[in-house]
Amino acid sequence: MDFKVIIAGCGGMSKIWLEYALSRPDVHIAALVDISIHNAERLAEEYQLKCRIYEDMKQAIKETGANLVFDVTVPKSHKDITVQALEMGCHVFGEKPMGASLEEAKEMLQTAQKTGRTFAVMQNRRYNKQIRALKSLITSGVIGKPGYICADFFLGPHFGGFREKMESPLILDMAIHTFDQARFLIGRNPVSVYCDEFNPSWSWYEGNAAAVCIFRFDDGTVFCYRGAWCAEGSPTSWESSWRIVGSKGTAIWDGTNAPFAEVVENRDQKQFIRDAAKVYPSSEWRGREGHIGCLDEMFSALKEGRKPETDCSDNIKSVAMVYSAIESAKLGKQVTISY
Repeated sequence: MDFKVIIAGCGGMSKIWLEYALSRPDVHIAALVDISIHNAERLAEEYQLKCRIYEDMKQAIKETGANLVFDVTVPKSHKDITVQALEMGCHVFGEKPMGASLEEAKEMLQTAQKTGRTFAVMQNRRYNKQIRALKSLITSGVIGKPGYICADFFLGPHFGGFREKMESPLILDMAIHTFDQARFLIGRNPVSVYCDEFNPSWSWYEGNAAAVCIFRFDDGTVFCYRGAWCAEGSPTSWESSWRIVGSKGTAIWDGTNAPFAEVVENRDQKQFIRDAAKVYPSSEWRGREGHIGCLDEMFSALKEGRKPETDCSDNIKSVAMVYSAIESAKLGKQVTISY
């Protein structure tokens, strides 16, 4: 199966997607689409592309016969690009967040289901050897049944630009990665959230750059997220710092170094604090990491006729966590998560 690809959106992130596409012998770049012809022309010149350039997605698909669209546009454009492409017979691989609202994400999912086409979302932080190793400590039963997950994310990036103008920059632009990682780690679905979203007095963001979220999953597991994008000094990893507490022990990952667990070996001990032994994972995952790993999975799924790991039917649950957390913060109460 070969792919005629249209790249929609010719900004900075598009280069990662384009370079990946150019590395595959089964991919032909059919067109670039951008509301700014200048952006598309500049990208084509930089990579010496001979493809056609368009401002209109429908015209591009119709005239090139493309069968796959990379949506690397801004979030507010995701729904229109994806729905148009799906309805015209293309598969879609898109950047996060899936939609600019939960309602948009639901419409996109329904369109994918109706057309029978694949719509997969970039969740590159699942594709990391260490988080796969951390997951193995959970799925192997080493720590027993997980019941309490904690993730801390504290960094102080000075982006400039649109992020510093957003209403909810941390939750909407970054926390979706951590929320999706939590779902990935325990394989359960969220049912409710209470969120306190705020902006410290020293923050250089206009919107809320800090939050505490408490999620409950369908098996009773509690996930506590603490984060800030205006926290300078002693930063965590971009992957967050994790603690997963189970019935037999605890798994730890600082987001940088290899994960490990500490497990009580003799549960009949009568000590006040029982002795625990360190256990290291034996993960066999050999995939590539980051965006490349996620794109590898997307293409493999299409070729094998199955749903990719980050298919829209799965990713909508992570998107629902984001928008439900923002809703909870606005209402000041726990809300039920629906998707």
